[in-house]
Amino acid sequence: MVFGMSVSTFTLVHTVISLVAIVSGFIVMFGLIGSNRMSGMTALFLATTILTTATGFLFPFTQLFPSHMIGMLSLPFLAIAVFALYGQKLSGASRWIYVVTAMLSLYLNVFILVIQSFLTVPALRALAPDLPLAHAPFAITQVIVLVFFIIMIIGAVRRFHPALGDETPRQISERAIEPTDPAFGRPNGGR
Repeated sequence: MVFGMSVSTFTLVHTVISLVAIVSGFIVMFGLIGSNRMSGMTALFLATTILTTATGFLFPFTQLFPSHMIGMLSLPFLAIAVFALYGQKLSGASRWIYVVTAMLSLYLNVFILVIQSFLTVPALRALAPDLPLAHAPFAITQVIVLVFFIIMIIGAVRRFHPALGDETPRQISERAIEPTDPAFGRPNGGR
């Protein structure tokens, strides 16, 4: 029993939370590519990813599994992403740090999804019957997922420049280097 639920019920709840985290994470990923912050969806993604990672440690276990190690890796990434987004408000380097850590957290969640799919989906299990992690179909799938995420993370880092107030980062940077600024010794626009 976990929180008064049978293990099978808890597994179902954990799986639903995981799927919500992954789907919302992909929506956020494509929002980042489009330089759209998507505040509500981002909050849902981060909250459900933290929740699914934390609940993964609540299953009864007698040994450390790869999913536990992935969870131990994911939680610091999530903490950094949350701090960069909400604590640092994406200022300076925290913009790309947020993108990288949030998307690495999503990747790790998808990594576990692929493992679980090969272990539980009969069609995938047939491709890798004994120990799925040792078979080529599993490895090829994980490489494809990894390459996809590398491309998407690089794209998101390059393209995600959320608007700050009514100004875009480009407008802010253009205004910041305006030579008529009082910092250049020309008060009142150099007049």
